[in-house]
Amino acid sequence: MNIIIPMAGIGKRMRPHTLSTPKPLIPIAGKSITERLVEEILKTIDKKIENIGFIIGDFGEDVEKTLLNIADKYGAKGRIFYQKEALGTAHAIFCAEPLLTGKVLIAFADTLFDANFKLDEAKDATIWTHKVENPESFGVVKTDKNNLVSEFIEKPKEFVSDLAIIGIYYFKDGSILKNEIKNLIDNKVLVNNEYQITDALENMKNKGIKFSVDKVDQWLDCGNKNATIFTNQRILELKKDNEKLIDKSAVIKNSNVIHPCYIGKNVFIENSVIGPYASIGDNSIIKQSIISNSIIQSNTKIELLVLEESMIGSYSEITGHKDIVNVGDYCKLNSF
Repeated sequence: MNIIIPMAGIGKRMRPHTLSTPKPLIPIAGKSITERLVEEILKTIDKKIENIGFIIGDFGEDVEKTLLNIADKYGAKGRIFYQKEALGTAHAIFCAEPLLTGKVLIAFADTLFDANFKLDEAKDATIWTHKVENPESFGVVKTDKNNLVSEFIEKPKEFVSDLAIIGIYYFKDGSILKNEIKNLIDNKVLVNNEYQITDALENMKNKGIKFSVDKVDQWLDCGNKNATIFTNQRILELKKDNEKLIDKSAVIKNSNVIHPCYIGKNVFIENSVIGPYASIGDNSIIKQSIISNSIIQSNTKIELLVLEESMIGSYSEITGHKDIVNVGDYCKLNSF
């Protein structure tokens, strides 16, 4: 089986954090969004993954190496593909055309999930969904009595279904999807100047492909700062029993850690209260501070702060604030 992960977007809603790091590589509780996505997908699959294709923009050599290492860590061969123009979801997938063969799973790297099922690889195709309170904001599916998709609806103005498509799809034969996307591109079937995956899926359904529906227990968004902080909170809650959250190399002096929290390698904490729901990246230093429900990335120094619902990038230095702070990498704030 092949996995394709489109992730070429520049993440405008996550600025300033995406000015120096692509959104899918922003760490949450010690692992990047992309690695956590791969990890959760593999829990639902019994079959060995042969290739993981990452569809990116011009992210640079270091990012490409990081992605290839993620694939290698999970026993797959990493492949890098490029989307040079933002021409929609179907176009992004088609950029990994060599992997659109045999069994294929496609997962867009702007969301995380928690699922409790095993993928049935014998089915023609499967779409992963989650019940939402505001289906008018999403693409949704309508199902029949056999739990097969009877209709795809993009942002319905009137209620037809509350099963939102979360951006994860399985195809028993990826070449069928490839041919449908190629047909869209060859015939310039555009919606708002983009080639849409839902158009390809609708054509496949009309030609007899049966789309099953699987529901995830939780759908976690990383689209903006507040959503990412909430996702960090949920991951810490979900992983606290089966993932090591405080590295042995961390030094914690005269401080209180309120679980769940993630504390990375070589972190130094002194005279502080950390947590709940705080993630502290590698090599960071925290002194005389109270930090809860926040994400602090690596190599950052924090002193005399009271922080909550904040995100602070790597290699930053923040002193003397009592507020919500949202700054990227290499920033320096001093209120004195």
